[in-house]
Amino acid sequence: MSMEWIADPSAWAGLATLIVLEVVLGIDNLIFIAILADKLPPEQRNKARIIGLSLALIMRLALLASISWIVTLTQPIITILGAEISWRDVILIGGGAFLLFKGTSELHERLEGHTAAKASSGAYAVFWHVIAQIVVLDAVFSLDSVITAVGMVKDLSVMMIAVIVAVVVMMIASRPLMNFVSRHPTVVILCLGFLLMIGFSLIVEGLGYHIPKGYLYAAIGFSILVEAANQLGRRNVQKRVTSTDLRDRTARAVLRILRGGKDTSEASEEVAAIISTGGGGTAFTAAESSMIERVLTLGERNVRSIMVPRVDTIWLDAADPPEVVLREINQSGRSRFPVCRGEVDNVIGVVHAKDLLEQQRLTGTIDLATAVRAPLYVNDTMPVLRLLENFREANVHLAIVVDEHGTFEGVVTATDVLVAIAGDLPELAGEEKAEAVRREDGAWMLDGRMAIDEVERVLQLEDMDEDGDFTTLAGFMLAHLGHLPEEGEAFIWNGWRFEVADMNGRRIGSVVAGASGAS
Repeated sequence: MSMEWIADPSAWAGLATLIVLEVVLGIDNLIFIAILADKLPPEQRNKARIIGLSLALIMRLALLASISWIVTLTQPIITILGAEISWRDVILIGGGAFLLFKGTSELHERLEGHTAAKASSGAYAVFWHVIAQIVVLDAVFSLDSVITAVGMVKDLSVMMIAVIVAVVVMMIASRPLMNFVSRHPTVVILCLGFLLMIGFSLIVEGLGYHIPKGYLYAAIGFSILVEAANQLGRRNVQKRVTSTDLRDRTARAVLRILRGGKDTSEASEEVAAIISTGGGGTAFTAAESSMIERVLTLGERNVRSIMVPRVDTIWLDAADPPEVVLREINQSGRSRFPVCRGEVDNVIGVVHAKDLLEQQRLTGTIDLATAVRAPLYVNDTMPVLRLLENFREANVHLAIVVDEHGTFEGVVTATDVLVAIAGDLPELAGEEKAEAVRREDGAWMLDGRMAIDEVERVLQLEDMDEDGDFTTLAGFMLAHLGHLPEEGEAFIWNGWRFEVADMNGRRIGSVVAGASGAS
């Protein structure tokens, strides 16, 4: 490889020009990598970016090293209707068609809302599938880049230096570009439009019709100016929203959405503007935000998700002597109990502790038979909002939960509904609280008894219960492991790793949940 060009000023001018052209041509490659990498989990996006651009550099250098072979690609291999077709044309047509297909499919997904749904549910693309798509387009863009370099300068070392510098510049610019694209969905749509235009130009060029690059980049530049004006307008709207009382404005917008009608669309845009500025975080405390979120999702929950399960139910046996009943009441710290005869499946009613204590004050003893009240039975699939109506109509605050076969499943009280809205309340004496603790490594230590709705809220996931009939994290673990696990057993679900951290006999005590890429 000759280095005589170092003393040639025209060679330096050619190098500078070629670097600029290579960077400009590489923008297409960079946009495609940014869009594909955005489909991966956040912890894998940077890795995909580096691998994609590294492969692009390797391909460009390999093609330059085989420059004699590159020249043969431009020689005609077939003539169709008077048009001479070379291997370069075939590659450009194939790459352009692939780019049109990917751009159209990505655009369709985003316009239909499928991409947002997948992201919110934690469903991401497979890493190596994304890398494979990047490799295909790297090959097409690399060929175009190398042919441009061969046509501009004659010294191989100048070409390689220009390619290396251009890819390094792209690597430096790629991360800010990816972050910008991820934060602005409208920019993604614009970039997909660029890819469609570039794909079409590749096909046309492969067919022998040359479109000056200046036209393409002028169109791209004009589109960027229009999008910049759009982003400026959105920012001004956001400033207007945040300059008013966000609490009142958010409340009014949410109420308009809940009532429906012609103002729903405008209200949705207003809420979206508040969220996009992060204004909601300054208007509401963490406790308020959490409570509002729970209230809005309460309609999606059923009785089974908030009840005290059968195994944790404290019940009174009608056959026990008065002193045993009083001792159990005092030790439990509760105010209402199901009353059973002999076994928990034989429920005869419910009793209030205050009624028994009043009996003892007046008569010196207690009689469960006279204090017991008729039970309120509810099905475990009943919506929580319907349960509240039943509590109001029956004027009771404890219900017996049964399944479709009438089998005792547990009990539910008005306090359980309050907990579903406000979060865990101070626990009773001797009663442990189901909690979630964030560890230093970023993973979560979760109690196996946590309601699956609460787990979704903590981990910011969705549809954890769509594959099974369970209401707790322990049930989620059992459904996916398929057997009673041992400590240390784990599985991957939607980019998250769930590991059994502790077993309490046959019950899953605690679970560690973290991103699957984390150690």
